[in-house]
Amino acid sequence: MAKVTATAERIIDAPVEKVRELVADYAEARPKILTEQFRDFRLDEGGTGEGTKAGWKLQATSKRVRDVAATVTEPQPGTLVETDANSSMVTTWTVRPSGEGSVVRVESSWDGAGGIGGFFEKTFAPAGLRRIYEGVLANLAKLA
Repeated sequence: MAKVTATAERIIDAPVEKVRELVADYAEARPKILTEQFRDFRLDEGGTGEGTKAGWKLQATSKRVRDVAATVTEPQPGTLVETDANSSMVTTWTVRPSGEGSVVRVESSWDGAGGIGGFFEKTFAPAGLRRIYEGVLANLAKLA
């Protein structure tokens, strides 16, 4: 199995502290920035940053739905890591200063399938997930 990684990044014209607060807010902000590919969002525990547990269905394609049960850790200020209990997927959100604004990067990686299916997954999944994350980051920019 090869590691598959999808990444999206956006400059947001808002102070880094505000953007970090929004990214860490799973109770109010997160449901507002998620795109239509994220369904049935629920907050299971916590709500802000470290220790939050949330779940959702991520429909990456018409046939591919991932049931995510994420636990959030904050290894350092400005970085949130969502670890999915149902798969090998780990999503890292990083918010850092950029001039008077912020740069937000979201990166997901997981253990891909083997064989021909794994080849297609590694070839096409990153671009599809990047497009989804670009939509989420556009929504975050509007909210910020």
